Amino acid sequence: MEWTVEVDQRLKNMPDNSAETERWKKRSIYKVPACVADLNKKAYRPQAVSFGPYHHGEANLLPMEEHKQRALLHFLRRSGKPIEAYIEALAHVVQDIQDAYDPLDAKWKNDINGFLQLMILDGCFMLEILRTAIDSEEQDYAPNDPIFSNHGKLYIMPYIKRDMLMIENQLPILVLRKLVSVETDDSKNEEFVVKLILKFCSPSTRASSHIGKCLHVLDVYHKSLLEVPKKKKRHRRHPVVVDEDAGDIIWPASELNEAGIRFKRSKTTSLKDISFHGGDLRLPVIVVDDATESTFLNLMAFERSHVGAGNEVTSYVFFMDNMIDNERDVALLASKGILQNAIGSDKAVAKLFNSLSKDITLDPEGGLDEVHKRVYNYCSKPWNKWRANLIHTYFTNPWAILSLIAAIFLFALTIAQTVYTIAPYYQSSSSDNSPPPLPIPVSPPPNLPSPTARPNPNATRHRY
Repeated sequence: MEWTVEVDQRLKNMPDNSAETERWKKRSIYKVPACVADLNKKAYRPQAVSFGPYHHGEANLLPMEEHKQRALLHFLRRSGKPIEAYIEALAHVVQDIQDAYDPLDAKWKNDINGFLQLMILDGCFMLEILRTAIDSEEQDYAPNDPIFSNHGKLYIMPYIKRDMLMIENQLPILVLRKLVSVETDDSKNEEFVVKLILKFCSPSTRASSHIGKCLHVLDVYHKSLLEVPKKKKRHRRHPVVVDEDAGDIIWPASELNEAGIRFKRSKTTSLKDISFHGGDLRLPVIVVDDATESTFLNLMAFERSHVGAGNEVTSYVFFMDNMIDNERDVALLASKGILQNAIGSDKAVAKLFNSLSKDITLDPEGGLDEVHKRVYNYCSKPWNKWRANLIHTYFTNPWAILSLIAAIFLFALTIAQTVYTIAPYYQSSSSDNSPPPLPIPVSPPPNLPSPTARPNPNATRHRY
């Protein structure tokens, strides 16, 4: 059979484990599986601009191609370098760039020149977007430019930012690094590119040099969400013993509040900075806006597809989905400053989180597992529930507090009146039942004979 001959030949040419490890290590940009994309197709498809080969040429994205050409010309004029220098720099690493896409269509594998043209065009446009968003005054665009101006920053770049955080719409950071290296004569490295991305995607996040080696824009943003400052002191973790019957689902925020748990903001915005200690559940602040759903879905898709990306974002989304069951939970977290609602009603936020965790897979040894166990142990103690019920009933309203104080005061007065009423009765009863007092002996006057003494016959009588 021809098939058996083919299998034998492939078996002989099969690479060893080290070669396979290196091959899978290069993969970093993926297409979302159909079973996942079908749940929310719009979340994984760019709406304004394409980066890379997966969505290049789609009809709704063609209007931005003209602006890519303009951005390339501005980039080349400002750098003072010929385009051949950039082509040569990328040609040396074109195989590594192609290997980053899993899968890559044969059209792009066979057409090296077309692939390099795509990378340079999209890479220069991305760099121009990053720089303009940070400081548009230093760029050489017209003040009324539809994209690279204050007008574009306000109305267009939010859509570009959302598209840049889609897993199928990525450029390897190697492309950006090579372009910057040629432009600046190797004076700026990958750390400079990472800081540009962070300032654009997460302006409130402080750019850190400890973020490590990154793969693309989505990976940079993913790592920035999970970075915990090294100066932050963590509580020592002690093993937690929990009942085997404990479920995997944590209670909604409103029920946890009724069980006596207090919600507080974490000191950082890291999604890993979730802790529970002494009845205080600390959560990072999260802003929910129109891009939240798409961003979280693509971050979770990246964790699902890329080996080594971890499971922290997926665990956080699952944790928050359990915490938020309805609008009451959203209102509670918003009142504590943990959740900032920028999309409208609390019900819409609850619906968003409830839809994010469909068909997700959790790591059974994830970082939030210990937090879940501590929360369960705390809630299972009756004293915590009684104390919480007392607080919620009498100490949440000033009138209820005054009523409780008045009741305690009246109760104390009633006890005092009772004591003063019955105290005289017990005192009189004790005096009536006491025995009569003993007589006090009286001693006879001195030098007087006792009336009962007999006369002495031998005594001498005197006459007067």
